[in-house]
Amino acid sequence: MNPRAGSNTGPTPHTLAFVESPVQLLNVLEWAHSRNLHRDDRDDRDDWEDREDHRSVRGARNPEPGAGFTLVVLSPTDPMTRGQLRRMAELARKEGHTVRWEEARGGTMAPFRTIGGLTRLLRRAERMVMGDPFSRYVQLLLTITRASELVVVDDGTATMEFVGQLARGERLVRWHRKGGRTGPRDILFAPVSAAARRRLAPNADRRVEVFSAMPIDQAPDGVTLTANDFAWTRDRFGPPRVTKTADMVGTSLVETGVVDADRYLTAVQTLAATHGATRYFAHRRESAEKLHRLAVETGLEIVRPDLPLELIARRGPIGRTVLSFPSTVVHTLPLALSGTDVRVAVCDIDPAWLTDHASPRAQGFLSGVTGTATDVHRLATVTTI
Repeated sequence: MNPRAGSNTGPTPHTLAFVESPVQLLNVLEWAHSRNLHRDDRDDRDDWEDREDHRSVRGARNPEPGAGFTLVVLSPTDPMTRGQLRRMAELARKEGHTVRWEEARGGTMAPFRTIGGLTRLLRRAERMVMGDPFSRYVQLLLTITRASELVVVDDGTATMEFVGQLARGERLVRWHRKGGRTGPRDILFAPVSAAARRRLAPNADRRVEVFSAMPIDQAPDGVTLTANDFAWTRDRFGPPRVTKTADMVGTSLVETGVVDADRYLTAVQTLAATHGATRYFAHRRESAEKLHRLAVETGLEIVRPDLPLELIARRGPIGRTVLSFPSTVVHTLPLALSGTDVRVAVCDIDPAWLTDHASPRAQGFLSGVTGTATDVHRLATVTTI
């Protein structure tokens, strides 16, 4: 594994960052904090000005001249995700960064308008930061940019799989889809995906960095690994008030077709009763129907956070014990809550919970997420019938 790098010094190149989720935006802010990017980072203000049209976050104040860098939100259509992204965009503006909001999925012509409007900026940018290298949008943008420095920030546990696939020279496929059928769209997009994968391989003219809180044990030669310790989160929020009860973190494994809904509900019910959990922090992709059922059958208070859980937990109040299934938070929450008395406990996914549609890779990947987590308490797997 490559040694993890510290912060860089010297002149700062034009930086263009692309995010599609609140967690990606949070990790871009963490990366910027580690690089000490601040209000003197940019020049040529007119070329990087945030536009006062549909791309802007309504009611947001433009940053002062010389502020950080340009952060492009490729907005999804999901209302929960959009809400969290708007809150995170405001935090980015307060840090002095320019936010450009793109309705990237707002109709058939939206992708063409988005790509067309970004092409000039992409070709001028010397550094491109991205949160999801599996995204078709990002892969298409990678074929346009001439940036000599590429940075991949965490998009949760998917970062582990991305680095492994890049090291092995495999095509970029999300772990829960691996082993599934290749559809017509995948075939049509294959040349773009292959070009993006080649672009993400470092060479004499291009540097590649992965900024991650995940335990990455393999990386291609030349890829710099930089540790994300959530210093920005700890500096800006908390410490939190810690309650005497337990909280539970939700997962979207049911929605992605990996885990059976009935088995999941039974497991949540058992864990909540065993550990005295009172609140359930919903994942932004969890369906309203499932959450309603959880509330009725478990008695848990369902909380739909308006910010990523790392910020919610650091802001508090938060339970003395935080219960989770294998997910990103078993790696990130101990970092964000460093110095507090909060214990993060993780319950493995029983193979019996997996659906017939789950990827053959699912069980091994989920076990790896748990097994590589540090500073967490391992719980016995819940048996469901």
